[in-house]
Amino acid sequence: MHTNTYSEITPEILKLSKLCTETATIDPALYSEYDVKRGLRDVNGKGVLVGLTQISDVRATKIENGQPVPADGNLYYRGYNVKDIVTGIDDQSHFGFEESTYLLLFGSLPTKPQLDEFTALLSDYRTLPTSFVRDIIMKAPSKDMMNTLARSVLTLYSYDDKADDISLPNVLRQCLQLISLFPLLSVYGYQAYKHYHDGASLYIHQPKQEYSTAENILHVLRPDSKFSALEAKLLDIALILHMEHGGGNNSTFTTHLVSSSGTDTYSVIAASLGSLKGPKHGGANIKVVQMIENMKETIHDWTDEEEVGNYLRALLNKNAFDRAGLIYGMGHAVYSLSDPRALIFHSFVERLSKEKGKEKEFALYTMIERLAPKIIAQERKIYKGVSPNVDFYSGFAYSMLNLPLELYTPIFAIARIAGWSAHRLEELSYSGKIMRPAYKYVDAHKQYVPLSER
Repeated sequence: MHTNTYSEITPEILKLSKLCTETATIDPALYSEYDVKRGLRDVNGKGVLVGLTQISDVRATKIENGQPVPADGNLYYRGYNVKDIVTGIDDQSHFGFEESTYLLLFGSLPTKPQLDEFTALLSDYRTLPTSFVRDIIMKAPSKDMMNTLARSVLTLYSYDDKADDISLPNVLRQCLQLISLFPLLSVYGYQAYKHYHDGASLYIHQPKQEYSTAENILHVLRPDSKFSALEAKLLDIALILHMEHGGGNNSTFTTHLVSSSGTDTYSVIAASLGSLKGPKHGGANIKVVQMIENMKETIHDWTDEEEVGNYLRALLNKNAFDRAGLIYGMGHAVYSLSDPRALIFHSFVERLSKEKGKEKEFALYTMIERLAPKIIAQERKIYKGVSPNVDFYSGFAYSMLNLPLELYTPIFAIARIAGWSAHRLEELSYSGKIMRPAYKYVDAHKQYVPLSER
């Protein structure tokens, strides 16, 4: 075999890939014949029940005459409606990610002394091992910050003398450290990449003990470390809305699945990061921003409903943007009439758009929010309603915060590590069995033929 670069797709690989394509294809009719719940969901979109949880609840239906019917969505953390959590935090003018993290981990809202003690603990843990930034983050920086984050998490295993101890106190300690360190690992990884690949100045700001998670993200990211109160508040709300979403989403299910094997915390969280990185999961808000930018470049008048509507139809008909046939930010596996996270986020995004002078862009988003469900219903056969999901507005919010695209999904991870931690602790507390779902073999059994006779 000839010498080639690491990333080159050689003729040999192309030849073998054709064999993969031929052998990897399964007749779609077999899924119906054997009643396989592809994607762990039935044909109506209802998830297969594989576990129990007390951490969060996702509701998108109500019961009428004994039957479930679509309803406005609601999200609950430990029994508390997220709408009430966000409203309570906003009224009291304090940051809520830390409070909500305490709630997810320990099952109750903290008192002021409990919250102060917990926040101080997170702050104490917000320190990387000596020379970690120089020896790990700055070596071979990746263009993808999720890969950088996963590599950093796996490397922290080597710094932990009790890395393989899966007793609850030790796992809680590891989870709290990762919750505290995710902002630094993400932002420092981005700064290193921009410096070594794009020649940008290198900024490594130390976190401030008195700052919240949201404030520290903006502090360590921006060259001048400056931010407005509304910017920090919006980012805090974004973290709260993204930190947990039931046990059935792909990355949280990954947390349960890998935890059930008995492996260490670092391996579990790295696996969850790999899931969240996917464009069908955590990477969706990037697609929304890119789609909107393409729309603004393509159409002439952002205020013309007919022109915007025609672009949306072109998206669905694979004649615009990436030609995937999707209007990104619309629809959700569970929610139908509304995604509560999108509704909550809407008012905060509107407030920031006024502060940033982005009212015209916000008006375009609200027009798309109104038109897209109607157009999708006209163009597609759908079994439930379609509404904007949280990704529809989060990308716009991050762009107004001047967050780089490379950090959109890591911001999701910075939030979701709180939920993953709660679910890992829950899995370890009551489960003794490894998860092992069934797959049915659908090919013929064959007789082995000696090499000389083939």
